[in-house]
Amino acid sequence: GIEVFQPAKAGDCVADLHRLGLDVVVVVAYGGWLPPPVLRVAPHGCVNLHPSLLPRWRGAAPIERAIMAGDTTTGVATMAIDEGLDTGPVYLVVEVPIGADDNALSLSERLGDKGADLVLATLDGIERGSLSAVAQPPDGVTYAEKLRADECRIDWASSTSTTDGLIRGANPRPGAWTEIDGRRIKVWSARPVDQPEVPAARDAGAAPGTVVSTDPLVVATGDGALEVLSVQPDGRSPMSAADYARGHRLELGRVQFA
Repeated sequence: GIEVFQPAKAGDCVADLHRLGLDVVVVVAYGGWLPPPVLRVAPHGCVNLHPSLLPRWRGAAPIERAIMAGDTTTGVATMAIDEGLDTGPVYLVVEVPIGADDNALSLSERLGDKGADLVLATLDGIERGSLSAVAQPPDGVTYAEKLRADECRIDWASSTSTTDGLIRGANPRPGAWTEIDGRRIKVWSARPVDQPEVPAARDAGAAPGTVVSTDPLVVATGDGALEVLSVQPDGRSPMSAADYARGHRLELGRVQFA
């Protein structure tokens, strides 16, 4: 029973929004610019739910970038939209820890649960007149550009934490990837391992990308090693990394990941 508009551009439905006599507009995951006529269509303007601790990670991919940067905490914020890129004053914020096993999907689901409650609390505060938006501080601004597939190629010479963050941050989109003997393959999950857990990883000659164990599949990084858990070769379904290693006869001590 809810009337739904699906305009090609947000500005195409301004007349329809005026006809509804709105008090406030709630915007979630729109991913585009709202023109001034839409921003002014309701007395209380447009309230946006943004998945970061503003002003950190303004922009398109705040969840992915927070994981990739090694942040241990993020959150959700409600803000009044202005004509800038996530620059509007903030109503409410809730902090959410980032777990060592979180990827972009699992973290977005937790943030979504918190965000739903935060939107309701914000609307209640606006209706009662007990809540005002506060300008974002000028310090601590970072931007979260949309992830590109080319920047999700794994550089095994990077640190273990950087590689782990890339794999988790790029899951489920666009997916971190590498090449094994010239064949492209996505790496969906991995975990850092202490070098003492894998004797070959302690060897001075374990160059980045070296297979230091095949069962489990462990690959040397710039400063340690990662156990690769789940992979997906081009044109095939995801599979366990151990199954892939057995099927493709990965060689212990050889640099095969590039």
